[in-house]
Amino acid sequence: MATEILMPKLGLTMTEGLIQKWLVQVGDTVTSGQPLLEISSEKLTSEVESPASGVVLDIVHGEGVTVKCKEVVGWVGQEGENVETQEAPAQEEAPTEVAKDSTPSSPKSTTAPIARTGGERIFITPVARKMAAEKGYDISLIKGTGGNGRITRRDVEAYQPSLVVDKVAEPLPQDMTSGQYGEGLQGMRKIIAERMMNSLHSSAQVTLHRKADLTELLKFRKELKAKVHTPLENGELGITTLLTKAVTKALRDFPALNAWYGGGIHQIQERIHIGMATALDDGLVVPVIRDADRMTLADLGQSIKTLANQARKGTLPSDLYSGSTFSITNLGGPGVEYFTPILNSPEVAILGVGATQQALAFNEEGEVVQKDYLPLSLSFDHQIIDGLPAAEFLAQVISYLEDPYLLIF
Repeated sequence: MATEILMPKLGLTMTEGLIQKWLVQVGDTVTSGQPLLEISSEKLTSEVESPASGVVLDIVHGEGVTVKCKEVVGWVGQEGENVETQEAPAQEEAPTEVAKDSTPSSPKSTTAPIARTGGERIFITPVARKMAAEKGYDISLIKGTGGNGRITRRDVEAYQPSLVVDKVAEPLPQDMTSGQYGEGLQGMRKIIAERMMNSLHSSAQVTLHRKADLTELLKFRKELKAKVHTPLENGELGITTLLTKAVTKALRDFPALNAWYGGGIHQIQERIHIGMATALDDGLVVPVIRDADRMTLADLGQSIKTLANQARKGTLPSDLYSGSTFSITNLGGPGVEYFTPILNSPEVAILGVGATQQALAFNEEGEVVQKDYLPLSLSFDHQIIDGLPAAEFLAQVISYLEDPYLLIF
């Protein structure tokens, strides 16, 4: 019996996936565990492996199609096996009125198609597509009876062009402000749009801005580097590592910010999982450092470096794309100082990091010296967190950065 190839559910919040590329064709012989196609969803790219050994019998959805989780995208089985019997049976439909002046004697058929509008997706099996092309049929006029209205071989065989009137005029595009979140976008871009808009519309987001004096932190780094006799190549003493450590310690002091809120449920999280926003060429992902507060600076620096590299290469394990309890996002690279980070739902807070700034200031002796400052922007959900505890949390993060020896205890 043929085996289904399903769109997998790779994360807790994943509901659908985009087929990026098929690595096989109908008729190819495959083995169990062999990669069959590449998909993207929840800001990640992954390969779908064959559930069984055999021959690729059918590809239900082609490249560029978004498919819901657990839905069939193809079939694997024995050569010559017919998967048409696996399709949903055709549903009896009321005759379609094809012209206003139709007479009672006008022929009607349950296979009479309805012209699709320009933006409507067409599902068709490869065999049916080939047959339609050979016969010169317009597939937008063929009514599909398979799952999700998919056009099958039998639909093409039953299609009668003589029963179809001219294609109706395509409607004008709707007002761009009236669509669903992410409408008109594809893949990762659509997912990001949906998540960002849902976040903004389900929370009362407020952002606080402060800067941290890095004078003592830079001295701390210099002193430790001088005492360590091995090269520090994994960011053990990098600003990002030290800042992340400061955040985990501050979250222990202010656990209310290490929480989830969504669907009417508020949960303060015992474990601290830090999401590190990482920019890709085509979007953004947030790899998760689990139990970050329990790591040494060396382990933390190694994890930040490894996860970022895996995310950029598309090799990050699927379970590390979700589950963070607090996120950090950095726009210091392009020179941004302060900005307004959007909450990574269902988290209730996120910290934005800007580019290090230099400024002249008076030291304790009244002398003018040059200092380095790190701009920080804390966004939080005012439904859950009031302004004062949020400000105190941000001040605590800064206190750890300005007294850095506390970071190693």
